[in-house]
Amino acid sequence: MKTCLRLITFKGLAVSPHNSRFHCNGFGDSVSLYSFRSQYLYSTPAPTHFLVKYLVDSLGFSEKEAILASSKVTSCKTPKNPDLVIDFLIQTGLDKTQMKKMVSAVPKLLFSDASKTLKPKFQCLMDLGLSGSDLVNVVAKDTQIIERGLDTHMRPTIDLLRRTLGSDDNIVKAIKRFPWLLTFGARHIMETNLLLLKNSGVPDVRIKELVLRNPRCIVKIVPQRFKGLLHRVENEFRVPRDSPSFLYGFQVLTSQKTSMLDRKFGVFKSFGWSDDDILEMFRKQPFCVGLSEVRIQKALNLFMKELGFEPAYLVSHPAILGYSLEKRVVPRMQVLKILDEKKLERRKLALYSVLSIAESKFIEYFVLPYKYQIPDLYKPLKKIVAP
Repeated sequence: MKTCLRLITFKGLAVSPHNSRFHCNGFGDSVSLYSFRSQYLYSTPAPTHFLVKYLVDSLGFSEKEAILASSKVTSCKTPKNPDLVIDFLIQTGLDKTQMKKMVSAVPKLLFSDASKTLKPKFQCLMDLGLSGSDLVNVVAKDTQIIERGLDTHMRPTIDLLRRTLGSDDNIVKAIKRFPWLLTFGARHIMETNLLLLKNSGVPDVRIKELVLRNPRCIVKIVPQRFKGLLHRVENEFRVPRDSPSFLYGFQVLTSQKTSMLDRKFGVFKSFGWSDDDILEMFRKQPFCVGLSEVRIQKALNLFMKELGFEPAYLVSHPAILGYSLEKRVVPRMQVLKILDEKKLERRKLALYSVLSIAESKFIEYFVLPYKYQIPDLYKPLKKIVAP
């Protein structure tokens, strides 16, 4: 059972719940708090017994589920009237399963004032277009949403997002992708970072795409680092600000530590790539640098050591590196190998074309014409294409 610890003082002894040690005035000895807890520490039991019973009786929690949910509550107060909260959630259109999911994630909802706290905030979310399971998911993942100020934080953040994204539908898309967007304690960080993008000459339409695609990087990176990353993309990686790759390159750098980038560049160099090769690839397809070291190693082993392609070809067609080896590259290479071993005439396409065409086109070009001669030719593709 949880306990609420209070500062106790008596005869020169000070005990703080934030320190596991205390000092006896006049003696200078440091004494363990734990050895005196039962004798000197006043504690007030948290009302977990009430909450557990309420969750079981009212929302159909199992006892184990109720105990787990109750363990998330740190308040020492008993909910005044949790029935009003449940009634309110029902009025918003949530069914019992949805309410259970929400309360399980955020049991402190039951301690809230339904009319003064929950109703205006939930109404604000519903006015955006969030309802049902979407509303539940946002509240369940963003446990701070009932604590943030409606007028001091949530609404100003929504106004900022509306100016950036242009519509409530887009705001909902961004929130569903990053549920903490409305209550993350960095609205001013987001505002500053958006301004940095505009001042860098990034068109509004691309800023909008970035926020929709990756809202996390706008709110979680402090402006000083944000500005530094923009500078690196342009000056260190030589990607022009007006290039479609500029923001993609920025996103890649936001997720990579310098040490990690150095290791990945080292993998490319071990296969004979120059710095210029790596930079040119980055300018064309920044996501290639975002691949894991293991994946980069496997791709280069296949394309360069097994298939014999030089860095220049891969630099010119970097998208190849991003294709799944197991689901796309290897099965298609196996099909072509079988055709060549049997000396059957086939279309002569460059590697890039073979890998980039749609699956249906690949089957049309390299499988169906040989279905009677090689009935099993389809096997390498069965795992990724329905028969």
